[in-house]
Amino acid sequence: MLEWIKKKEIHIKYLLFPLALIYWLIIFWRNVLYNYNFFITRKLPTQVISVGNVTTGGTGKTPAVIFLAKYFLKQGKTVAILSRGYGRKTAGTQEVSNGKSNNIDWLNFGDEPSLMAKKIPGVPIVVDENRYRGGIYIIEKFKPDLIILDDAFQHRSLARDIDVVLINSQDQQADHRMFPYGSLREPPKNLKRADFIILSKTNIKNPSSYLIGLTKKIGVPTYFSSFNYVELISPIGEKLKPTGNQKVLALSGIGDPESFYKIIEQHDFNIVKKISFSDHHEYCQSDIDTIKNENDTFDLVITTEKDMVKIEKLNIASIRIFSLVGDFQLADKGKDEFFVHLEKKLLNKF
Repeated sequence: MLEWIKKKEIHIKYLLFPLALIYWLIIFWRNVLYNYNFFITRKLPTQVISVGNVTTGGTGKTPAVIFLAKYFLKQGKTVAILSRGYGRKTAGTQEVSNGKSNNIDWLNFGDEPSLMAKKIPGVPIVVDENRYRGGIYIIEKFKPDLIILDDAFQHRSLARDIDVVLINSQDQQADHRMFPYGSLREPPKNLKRADFIILSKTNIKNPSSYLIGLTKKIGVPTYFSSFNYVELISPIGEKLKPTGNQKVLALSGIGDPESFYKIIEQHDFNIVKKISFSDHHEYCQSDIDTIKNENDTFDLVITTEKDMVKIEKLNIASIRIFSLVGDFQLADKGKDEFFVHLEKKLLNKF
């Protein structure tokens, strides 16, 4: 049986390789056309920072956007966030939050913008597949000092003053093949377009020698960051402290479930079952009912904040479910330097 599975995996890889080659050619010529100004890049009349990656997910972009937004708020700047709203059921310009109130509906806005609206209620958030149109809407209505673009490294039709790119420290060289053969959205050499590279989740696993070598070869200033456990909280605000003996069902629909499991295990929970859906999974009641049928095998369910945005809308009575609240932090070594260079680059753009 194992031999048959391995043969099947090899055959699938052979099928995916030509698709990856076609995808690479598309990305290559797209970037050439942008580099030589055949494709138009438009500039918004305000400062713009992009937070993105070169892989298909799991780098921690959303926590990083929240981190940067909070930093600039502390500096006395007015900030807004612009996202395309991946997975939403709407199109066009949609206002997730006006910075004072919001009516969060992840189906209309996407799970990540909805989560950001909950985490930073004082920041206007807009989703639009046309980033320039969305940016103009933000500027005309909110007049921010700064717009942070969520997941926009590949969105070159909108100019940005700063490009911050995240790489998951869990990545191995085998992961860095072109999609769909691997997880790359574009070749690693294109990281040279970035102003800063941040290796994320280094508290979960140290970056491999491959990643360290890659960032040195690229030559872009590189910093380490961590995703730190803060607390567990239920949809009704109940907080839970680890006791070391709780049996847990770990539930996720994210790009990097393994890091999520490691954080749970680092805090003395006993994971007895893991349920992993694809990133941005659209939970339905049958998913919850399946979990309810196994209620006698675990003490509680732990999920991510992004997943909880969707799960809390369903009937979750009779199961104890908590989201793992965490935050993005730059490593102390290099943190001050990062912000000095960041602000210097922004000043030099004007």
